[in-house]
Amino acid sequence: MTFLKTKPMRCYFFSVLVILFFLTGCALHPLGPLDKAPRHQAAKNSGYHPFAWGISTSSLQYEDRSKKSGTKEYFERDWDILVQDKKAPPVGNALYSWSHFDKDLKALKKIGVNSYRFSIEWARVEPRPGEYNEEAIHRYVAMVRKLKEAGIEPYVCLWHFTFPSWLVDKKNGANTNWLNPLARSHWNRYVSRMVQEMAPYATYYAPQNEPNGQILTAYIVGLWPPNHTLDFQGYKQAIAVSADFFRDAAARIKEIQPDAKIVSIEAIPYWYHGPLDPGGMIYNTVEHNAFDHLDKIYDVCDIIGFNYYYSQIAGPLSMLTQGSHRGTHFTMMGWHIDPPALGKLIRQIGKRYDKPMMITENGIATLNEQKRIEYLHDHIAQLQKTREEGYDVKGYFIWSLADNYEWHYGYVPKFGLATMDEKTFQRKLKSSAFYYRDVIRASEKARKVVPDP
Repeated sequence: MTFLKTKPMRCYFFSVLVILFFLTGCALHPLGPLDKAPRHQAAKNSGYHPFAWGISTSSLQYEDRSKKSGTKEYFERDWDILVQDKKAPPVGNALYSWSHFDKDLKALKKIGVNSYRFSIEWARVEPRPGEYNEEAIHRYVAMVRKLKEAGIEPYVCLWHFTFPSWLVDKKNGANTNWLNPLARSHWNRYVSRMVQEMAPYATYYAPQNEPNGQILTAYIVGLWPPNHTLDFQGYKQAIAVSADFFRDAAARIKEIQPDAKIVSIEAIPYWYHGPLDPGGMIYNTVEHNAFDHLDKIYDVCDIIGFNYYYSQIAGPLSMLTQGSHRGTHFTMMGWHIDPPALGKLIRQIGKRYDKPMMITENGIATLNEQKRIEYLHDHIAQLQKTREEGYDVKGYFIWSLADNYEWHYGYVPKFGLATMDEKTFQRKLKSSAFYYRDVIRASEKARKVVPDP
C-alpha cells in the first residue's frame, strides 16, 4: 500500500492537483475506456480458482535482510539507500519471513485462507545486473510449492515498490528506476526467469503493485526514489513506461504459461464530488490520476485487482486535512472509514472495464480489535451485496497477515491480523484473525456469505 498523505504533502497537495490538471489535460470524462453497464451476469469460473479468501504481504515489509556486503547473498534496494540517507525509518529484519516462512504458513493455515499474495524482491533475485541468485530463486519457488501443498493458491507479485539499487542513478535522477536505460531489458529477463521457475505451481501473477501510487510519491510528492518534487514530465513518462513494463510482463507470462491469469493491483480510493470544486475540476483530476495507469493496461489483464482503504472528498479542505482526522469513523492513519464506498467503487470499476474484479488489499490500521472486526465485516458485506447484484468479484485480500513495516510510517501503524513474538518469531493471532477464519468457514460451508457464480 502507499501512504501518500504525509504532513509535508498535505501542505501543497491541492496546488499540485491544480497544476497537474493544466499540465496533463486532466479535464477528461472520468468514466474511462468503457462507458456502459456490466453484463450483470457473473462470468463463469472456467480456469479460475474458487472465490479467493486471501491475505496480502510484500517482500520488503516482511522479509529479513541480506547478508553483509561482499557475500554472494548481499543485495541492496533503492529503499535501502533511502534509509541510509535518513529519508525513511530503518527496516531492520522486518518479520523475518525469509528465514521463517514456515511461521507465516502456519498462521495462514490457522486462519484458513485459500489464497496468499506475496511479492518477489527483484534485488534479491538479481543483486547485480545479469547476475541471478539461484538460491534465492529456489527459495521463492519452494515457498510457492509449500503454499500449493497446503491448499493455498499463491498470487505472485513480481514488483512491490522497490528496485535493485543498480537502477538508481545518483548523478542523474532522471535515469533512475523505471526510467533507467537498463531497466526494461533486465525487467523482461527477470520476469521470464521467475515465471519459468514458478509455472509448475503458480497460476496468478501480478506484474506490479500500485504503480500509480508509487510513481505519484516518487515524482510529485518527492518522498520515494528518485525523490523528485512536482516533476510532471517525469511523472507522465514513468506512468507510460511502467505501463509498457506491465504489458511486456503480461506477454511473457502468457507466452511461457498460457493458462496463467494476469492480475492488476492499483491504488484506488473512492472520490466524492466536493462543494468547493467548481465544474468538477479537482474531481476529474484525481479520477484521471487514479485510473490513468490502469486504463493503459486493463486489456491485458484477466482480473482487475485494486486496493481500497478509504474514501475522500475532492476538494481543497478535505485534501489539506487528509490524515489529520481521528475518531470512530477514521483509522489511526486518519483515513475515512467508508464501507459503502467499496460497493460504489466495485460498481464503477465493473462498468468501466467489464472484467472480473478482485479486492487485492483492504484493511485498517488500528489498536482496537473490535474496530478492525467491524471494518472487515462491513466491507465484506458490501462485497457480498455487489456479487449478488451480478458484479464478478473473484476475491478479497486483507492487508495484512501481521503488523509490519509501513514505509515512511515505520512500524507504528497496526494493520495485522497477528503480531510477531520477538523471541520465537511465531505469529500470534488477534481476535480479528479468528473472525476472518469464521467468515471463510461460513462461506465454504454454506456458499451463502459470498456465493460462487
